[in-house]
Amino acid sequence: MPNPTTQIIKNKAIVADDWVVLRLAEDQSAETVSVADGRVIVPLAVWQAQKAVLRNRPELGVWFASDERPEALQGEVDLFSVIAVDFPKFTDGRGYSIAYNLRARLGYGGELRAIGDVLRDQLFYMQRVGFDAFAPRPDRSITEALKGLFDFSEKYQTSWDEKSPLFRRAQRAGVAA
Repeated sequence: MPNPTTQIIKNKAIVADDWVVLRLAEDQSAETVSVADGRVIVPLAVWQAQKAVLRNRPELGVWFASDERPEALQGEVDLFSVIAVDFPKFTDGRGYSIAYNLRARLGYGGELRAIGDVLRDQLFYMQRVGFDAFAPRPDRSITEALKGLFDFSEKYQTSWDEKSPLFRRAQRAGVAA
């Protein structure tokens, strides 16, 4: 059951979160864990082990650990209204590649959420690779984290959110178009 006070950042706004992230305890296995009713984001291993049963759930999400590959959901990404990527610690950047590949290579168009050790300083860069929802660490201010999406006014490089580099977008005086 979701905590009614849980909030996330989604589409650059703070909103209530009605999804529960299922994390396996040491004594649980992906094959036998019971997935509660309602909006649940399950580990990729649980999806793979219980796909036959979970496939008929109307609202189910899946999350990737940083060492898992997005290609594991090749042809299935459209089954999920939310896909999350776990950042076990803020120094682990593999989740950025997972997100980019889900968007650019697998064509995922639903909610892409960053979970785990998510900090304000990362949010701007996370949105650049395709994240549109963020569950910041609970010991940090979500209001302060939201400000991280607006830390920079320009993007120099290309990425998921900007297909043209700044030098191609900038108008310079005295230079013919």
